[in-house]
Amino acid sequence: MNTFIAAMQLSVAGAFVSIPLVRARFGAAATTSARAELRRQGVRTTVLEENGMRFDAGGHETWAPVSIAAVITATAALNLAAVSWVGMVNWIVLGLVVAINCVILYSNLTATASVRAAFSRNGDPELARIDVAALLEAAEAGFPRWVWILQNARHVVVFAAAGLALTAAALA
Repeated sequence: MNTFIAAMQLSVAGAFVSIPLVRARFGAAATTSARAELRRQGVRTTVLEENGMRFDAGGHETWAPVSIAAVITATAALNLAAVSWVGMVNWIVLGLVVAINCVILYSNLTATASVRAAFSRNGDPELARIDVAALLEAAEAGFPRWVWILQNARHVVVFAAAGLALTAAALA
């Protein structure tokens, strides 16, 4: 049972690392597309950096998923080593992974509204007039079309593998 749980955890770890890898490869093109959209709207292109918006693999877009993947991989190693107390660790780590993935999914689904709200809070009238949906669509166009499928597959893998691992842990 521990081997199955470890395999599910390694699937989750791989899913978490997938998006930073894509952002590292294609993020510059997405940023270029977003800046072109800002120019089209007559907005200074520096607003992305000024407001911490990144489409590459920098900042929390890398350290967060890589750290999560490292913790999950360490937990998988504990399962493979059949450490006696790994059962409780599985419940804690996998429970947190499911919760974190819910936050990520919510963030993905509310990105336009969140960015619009952040720009409004800034108080900069130039930011307030940005067509955020067009900006995010332009950035998305900088990524290959299959990235949308990967993003959704990533959520399915995380939820399904974590659920299967938790079920296996409950039956162990």
